[in-house]
Amino acid sequence: MNADQLRALQAPWKERYRNDPAQARQTLHATGCLASDGPGCTVTTPTGPVGCGLHPATGGDGSSACAAELLLQALAACAGVTLTAVATALGIPLRSGTVHVDGDLDFRGTLGVDKTAPVGFTAIRIRYLLDSDADDAQLAKLTELTERYCVVYQTLCHAPSLSATWQRTG
Repeated sequence: MNADQLRALQAPWKERYRNDPAQARQTLHATGCLASDGPGCTVTTPTGPVGCGLHPATGGDGSSACAAELLLQALAACAGVTLTAVATALGIPLRSGTVHVDGDLDFRGTLGVDKTAPVGFTAIRIRYLLDSDADDAQLAKLTELTERYCVVYQTLCHAPSLSATWQRTG
């Protein structure tokens, strides 16, 4: 896809959202079905179900996806899609590339071993390995705009309000 094709693809959406900003505000959904045979949950994705379970550092056997790793994978995916879209829009040629995301986690927190240990990532790092003839200024601009427009990156930078409720089903 080239810049003109990307613009043509996105033009009707941009026009719709300019004319009616309310249409741009949408609620996305995710559903997880709890496992009946131990700690686990299956989330539904457009490409099929993903079984999630305990990370091996918390007693899991490694046969299921770890939700914390899925968060890092979501960041890698979003950054990768955003980066390629921005590169296309700016006409920056990329022969290939890889997005690496690493996150530091102290498992004592989630296991309740140490009440002062944080639950969650304390640091997340993204590395873009890019094969391109673009100059350093273009690649710096590319990563700057990727961070600006990446939904997952911005959500992690600016935490949204979060709430949880429960209701009885039976």
